[in-house]
Amino acid sequence: MSFATNFARAFIPIALVATVAAPAPAANSADLKMVEASLAATTSMTANFLQTDGKGRQMAGTLQLKRPGKIRFAYGGGVNMLLVANGKTLSFIDYDVGQKSSWPISKSPLAVLLSPNPDLGRIARIQPSDSPQVVVVRARDARRPEFGTLVLAFQRSPGAPGGLRLEGWTAIDAQNKKTTVRLSNQRYNVGVPDSAFNYAEPKRKKA
Repeated sequence: MSFATNFARAFIPIALVATVAAPAPAANSADLKMVEASLAATTSMTANFLQTDGKGRQMAGTLQLKRPGKIRFAYGGGVNMLLVANGKTLSFIDYDVGQKSSWPISKSPLAVLLSPNPDLGRIARIQPSDSPQVVVVRARDARRPEFGTLVLAFQRSPGAPGGLRLEGWTAIDAQNKKTTVRLSNQRYNVGVPDSAFNYAEPKRKKA
């Protein structure tokens, strides 16, 4: 089975892959610590991304990440939108409509990726995977269910930070709406300027 197939199956709800044996507790704990180490060792990352929503609609673009707290999704193909976190706030800007929506990073599923001190023990668990080369983590804070869930998929790779290469994730909001992001051409710990997380304020369109 190809990695692409394994990766796709990694996002299937756990009830649908019940035939896959769950990892032993010791292995589960070791993999979770490995994920924490990988996130902590990632100071920056650039990649291409393909985003798919729950209706199958897709958008592609480029990703820049700088930990802690900063990420930028620049959409291509003439899509005049931007998703950016500047260290404190995550903002979605639609320049065509002239609107911006913002949230504290800590109240977004992406906080798992952007936290300065990754500590997943309380909020995350390892999910089963068909391949021992794929590590899947489901993170959800039971104390704050309104913040949603993030399911992260990693490929074991000796050259990546902490030995794990982030391949993508599925974000599930409080209304159970899902958005999947798959990464390619990942480059770790490269120079990403702070100015990458600045943005122009949208101009509200006249009625």
